[in-house]
Amino acid sequence: MNFDKTMSFNFEKEKNTRAKEILKEVYEALVEKGYNPINQIVGYILSGDPTYITSYKDARNKIRQIERDELLEKMVKYYIGLDE
Repeated sequence: MNFDKTMSFNFEKEKNTRAKEILKEVYEALVEKGYNPINQIVGYILSGDPTYITSYKDARNKIRQIERDELLEKMVKYYIGLDE
């Protein structure tokens, strides 16, 4: 191992990866419960009301780990091709 090099840690990349994982888990929980996941997630983002998200598989608590504005920002960046 070369100890002369400085390691770099990209916290933003880790944060993005975790947000994506959480969103996928929430999506899957909503599908399993028979909801339209897109409508439910959009309802949550617009209103801030966590009851749009099922508590099944702890999805409601998981999605609340991501700030809604942060989630919206990531989705817009992805949509226009600026995803990181």
